[in-house]
Amino acid sequence: MIKLSTAQLWVHDQDEALGFYTKKLGMEVRSDVTLPEMGNFRWLTVGPASQPDIAITLMAIPGPPVMDSDTAEQVRTLMAKGFAGTIFLTTDDVRSEYEQLKAHGVEFSEEPEERPYGIDSGFRDPSGNSIRLTQVNEAVVGTT
Repeated sequence: MIKLSTAQLWVHDQDEALGFYTKKLGMEVRSDVTLPEMGNFRWLTVGPASQPDIAITLMAIPGPPVMDSDTAEQVRTLMAKGFAGTIFLTTDDVRSEYEQLKAHGVEFSEEPEERPYGIDSGFRDPSGNSIRLTQVNEAVVGTT
């Protein structure tokens, strides 16, 4: 059986991203390992406490030889526009979570709004990644 375990988001600054995802969004650190033998590559993952088997890798944009400078700049440009990655978070009470996250300093680009599939809102992390916070209608849950 195939299961989802980890998704990746590019970040400009891993420490800044770590603070945002743990202190503002309330996620927990899954792993934070620096590998000197790989040029001090840092494997940093976070995830919701209620889902210990799911993680988000907060990946620094690598330089050569992994990624050439033109490609790295293209990734940075996409991040600035909010199109380098998106994560979708769900909750049973999006309006309450919206207020709590705002109180923790999260700046929303879209307030909670009724949609055909539920209540949806949006914000971005410090690197520009798009994050959707939704409350999905019961009629939508479980449909394929």
